Amino acid sequence: MSQIIVITGTSKGIGQALANYYLKNGEIVIGCSRGESSIKHDNYRHFSLEVNDEKAVIKMIREVKKEFGKIDILLNNAGMASMNHILTTSVSSVEKIFATNFLGTFIFTREVSKVMMKQKYGRIVNYTTVASALRLEGEAIYAASKAAIENFTQTSAKELAPFNITVNAIGPTPVQTDLIKAVPKDKIDELLAKQAIKRFGQFNDIKNVIDFFISKKSDFITGQIIYLGGVSN
Repeated sequence: MSQIIVITGTSKGIGQALANYYLKNGEIVIGCSRGESSIKHDNYRHFSLEVNDEKAVIKMIREVKKEFGKIDILLNNAGMASMNHILTTSVSSVEKIFATNFLGTFIFTREVSKVMMKQKYGRIVNYTTVASALRLEGEAIYAASKAAIENFTQTSAKELAPFNITVNAIGPTPVQTDLIKAVPKDKIDELLAKQAIKRFGQFNDIKNVIDFFISKKSDFITGQIIYLGGVSN
C-alpha cells in the first residue's frame, strides 16, 4: 500500500526532486508552494499556499485526510535564506524568514500530527542547516530560524513519542539550488572549507538521510539532528 507523503516547497530544488523520487517509488505525494504545480503525475496533489498561512494549511490537511484517510510522512522542506550582516538586516526580512522557516514548520507539524496521532504512526523530518552549527557570519537570522527548528524538533519529538510519531531534522551543507545562488562565491568556498568533506551537498546525500529517518525500521530514532559534510555542533 502506498504511503501518503506531505512535502512542503515542491515547486523547485530539493522539494521537487524529493517529490519526483517518492512518486517514482510508488508513493502518493501531496506538495505545496506559493505558485502552481511544476509536477504532473496521477499520484501527486498540489496546493498553492504560503506555509505560514494557518487557515490555508488547516484546509489543505483536512482535504488530504478526507481523500486519503491518513498521512504517513511529513517533510518540512520549504524554507528561505537571506545573507546579511545584522546591522543591515530589516525587521521585515527577519519576520519573513521566521514566518517561512519556523512558523511554517510549526503549523504543518501541528496539523499533520493531529492526523498521525489518531493513526498512532508518523514520521516527520524538519530542515536545519550547517550554518547554525558553524555560527556563520552573515547568516545570523537564517541560522537563528533553523536553531529554533532544532529545539522544536527535539521537544516535539518528546511530546509526540507516545503516539509513535518520530521527529528528526537534517542539516544540509550548501546544495547548488536557487537557495544559495545569491550568496557570494567566496562565502560559499569559506563554508565548504569548514566541512570535513569539502564539497557541495547533492540530492542523494539528503535523500539518503531522509530515507533513514522515515523508514519503518527507524521507530527508535527520534529527536536527532544530522548535519551533512562532517559538520558537528
